[in-house]
Amino acid sequence: MAYIQANMGAPSEMALLARLHWWTVEYGLIGDLDNYKIYGAGLLSSIGESVSCMKPDVRKIPYTLDAVNYAYDITQPQPQLFVTPDFENLVRVLDEFANSLSYRRGGVWGLRKAIESGMPCTAVYSSGLQVSGVFVGNRKEEQLTYIQTKGATALAVGNKELEGHGKGYHKAGFGSPVGKLKDMDTPIEECSLDDLKHLGIEEGKTVTLHFGSGLDVKGRVEAIVLNNNKVILIRFTTCEVKDTHTGQVLFEPSWGCYDMAVGERIVSVFAGAADKDAFEQVTLLPREMPVSCYNANRLALHQLYLQVRNVREGKSMENELVEVWENIKASHTGDWLCALEILEIVIDRDIYPQLKEGIEQYLQQLQIKRPELSKLINDGLNTLQQINILPGSHNVRS
Repeated sequence: MAYIQANMGAPSEMALLARLHWWTVEYGLIGDLDNYKIYGAGLLSSIGESVSCMKPDVRKIPYTLDAVNYAYDITQPQPQLFVTPDFENLVRVLDEFANSLSYRRGGVWGLRKAIESGMPCTAVYSSGLQVSGVFVGNRKEEQLTYIQTKGATALAVGNKELEGHGKGYHKAGFGSPVGKLKDMDTPIEECSLDDLKHLGIEEGKTVTLHFGSGLDVKGRVEAIVLNNNKVILIRFTTCEVKDTHTGQVLFEPSWGCYDMAVGERIVSVFAGAADKDAFEQVTLLPREMPVSCYNANRLALHQLYLQVRNVREGKSMENELVEVWENIKASHTGDWLCALEILEIVIDRDIYPQLKEGIEQYLQQLQIKRPELSKLINDGLNTLQQINILPGSHNVRS
């Protein structure tokens, strides 16, 4: 397991987020390095680990963003745990981590992550246009000048697919420049229709757009699409897109209409499609969902637990505890937890002394008959003792 984890390559953003979850929600400590308490659910739910985590050979480290660099093995005791001074620190670290994600960084970094994933992702232009598909390209590029997808691609705004720009239309992929026009400070998306007309960009006219990156887009303008007064898309016919630095032709007139996304920057990249319903990004579920199958005896035991809870919450009379106890002795002689819960209630409320004595004897005998349960029973009884419910130790076997 350790070898596999050490040789899986660079962890994904999801894997890093999972580490933060593990070292906080599941295995977190709060306080300082010398005086801390458990708050992680994974520790709280395991009596054994909640004890062993306190040992000095388990390193205690201040919780910072550095926690993402620590992988974990769910099959082994954790060699280190992280201590946060307060819950506000958890929010600060999480926000610091969020600032490193493609969703907030966008640009070359975000697109590189999308390319590496090989899965449908969405790149968001500064104009608001969203491009959803499987991205391809040079992962080592230092400047983002052009985005390219392969296969079915969809365009959207505000997570709503643009009419006529779904996967059925852009079924072979989509490509478009990123950036501003050469010698022009104002991005195209910020231009008004009059500004575009002054640049020669108007419907029915042929124009050549020279981008600062060296890309040229030449064609006849068929339509200009705006959203919230921002230009998000320009459609061309008889269009050629060419990289003047390398001479590479990225789009040819014979390929049909060219829809050029408009935007100075890629401001965000995230996994999945913008409009998930329209993109048909549906998780396939098995026809028959797995269900828990309990026999009649187990279901009857569940009902006994419910009766004890109702007594604890004041929904049922205390004399039902006697009935539950008789049922356990008659039909569920291997159960220890329900018996322990009854014991807690009768001692806490100082009722039914004979019932208390019978349960204590039962649990002691069960420890001898079922050694594998001994520690669990001991820990439960010791917990009652520590909260001043039991007067003495009931350890029979350690």
